[in-house]
Amino acid sequence: MTNPDLPNKFRSIFDSTETPRTFFAPGRINLIGEHTDYNGGHVFPASISFGTYALAQKRNDQKLRFYSLNFPSIGTIECDLADLDYNEAHDWANFPKGMIHYMKESGLQITTGMDILFYGDIPTGAGLSSSASIEMVTGVLLEGLFDLNIDRVKMIQLGQKVENDYIGVNSGIMDQFAIGKGKKGHAILLNCQTLAYNYAPIELADHVIIIINTNKQRTLAGSKYNERRVQCEQALTNLQTDLQIKGLGDLTKEQFEQHKHLITDETNQKRAKHAVYENLRTVEALQQLQQGNLEAFGQLMNESHKSLQLDYEVTGIELDTIIQAAWDQPGVVGARMTGAGFGGCAIAIVEIDKVDSFKNNVNKIYRGKIGYEASFYTAAIGDGARELTEGVY
Repeated sequence: MTNPDLPNKFRSIFDSTETPRTFFAPGRINLIGEHTDYNGGHVFPASISFGTYALAQKRNDQKLRFYSLNFPSIGTIECDLADLDYNEAHDWANFPKGMIHYMKESGLQITTGMDILFYGDIPTGAGLSSSASIEMVTGVLLEGLFDLNIDRVKMIQLGQKVENDYIGVNSGIMDQFAIGKGKKGHAILLNCQTLAYNYAPIELADHVIIIINTNKQRTLAGSKYNERRVQCEQALTNLQTDLQIKGLGDLTKEQFEQHKHLITDETNQKRAKHAVYENLRTVEALQQLQQGNLEAFGQLMNESHKSLQLDYEVTGIELDTIIQAAWDQPGVVGARMTGAGFGGCAIAIVEIDKVDSFKNNVNKIYRGKIGYEASFYTAAIGDGARELTEGVY
C-alpha cells in the first residue's frame, strides 16, 4: 500500500531539487488489554506493517511547511518555529506541531524550519492509532534531522503529552509505546504504571491475525473515551478509602469482589470490574502464549470482548456484529475489538486455510445487517518507528 514515488512528490510539492530523508512509524494493534493502560494495568500491543511515512528536509529559515497526501484538499499548512500553539485551522498538522513544540520545550535543539511530507496507509479513523503514528514519526524525524540525543521512552512520553495536553484526549501511553518500541514478530507486554515491558514472540504456526475494519469512523476526542476515564477515576477514589492502591490494575479479582461495594455508582462499578478483570486476562494471555496454548489465548480474547461490550460498553452494533460473525466461523481461535472502540477495528486469529471463507462470510453477515462493507487486512507485525534507508518503499 506504500507509495513508491514519495521523493518525487516531495520535490514537486515543496519545489525542491534535493532528496529528502524518509522516516516511518507503524500503526498498532492491541492483542488484549483494552482500556487498562490509563488504569495502571497491562497491555499487549504489537506494531504493524501499515503506518505513516514522513519525508523531510531542513530549511534555511524558521518556517515549517506540512503537507499530507491523505488530505490533499487541505493543501500546505504553514507556521513558524516560534509559534507552535494549537490552532484548530491547522487540522491534522497539530499532531506534528505538538511533537515539535514539546521536544523543543524539553530542551532539544531544533534550530531551523522544515518541509515535511506525510503519507499514511493506516485507514483513517480505524482505531489503529494513526495519530500516535504521526507523533512518533515526527519524533524520529526530528531526532534524525537535528542529530538529537533523546531516550526513546522520553520521546514516547512526549507523544502521549501531545495527545493529553495539546490535543485534549486523555489517553494512556500504550499507542506511542507500541509504535516507538515495536519489534518485528513480537508483541509487548507493558506495565503502564511502571513502564516495565517484555517482548513476546508471536508464533501463530498455521494461524494469522486478521484486522477487520468496521469502516465506521470514530473520533476519539469527541467520543465517550474521556467519560470512561473519569468513571474509572471515580471508582478508584472510592476504593482508595479502604485500599492503598495507585490504580485499578493493582487489584486481584478477590480484592475487587471484596471491596466493590465501596464504589457507590453502579455504572462506575461495572467500568472498574472491566479494568480489573481485563488486566488479569492480559497477564494470563502472555503466559498462555508462552506455553503455546493458542486456544486458551483465543478464549481470553473472547472474554475481553464480552467485558468491553457489557461492562465497559464501548463496542456498538458494528463491532458486535463483526465479532459475533467471526465467532461463528470455522477456524477462528478468538476475536475481539481492538483500540478504544466506538467503531474502528476488530481482530481475529484465524486458520490460514480458512481465511478466504472467513472474510467472505463475515463480510456478508456484516453488510446484511449494517448496510455497508467491512475491510480486511492480514496483520504483519513489524518494527517500530525508525528512519528508512533508500529503496525501502
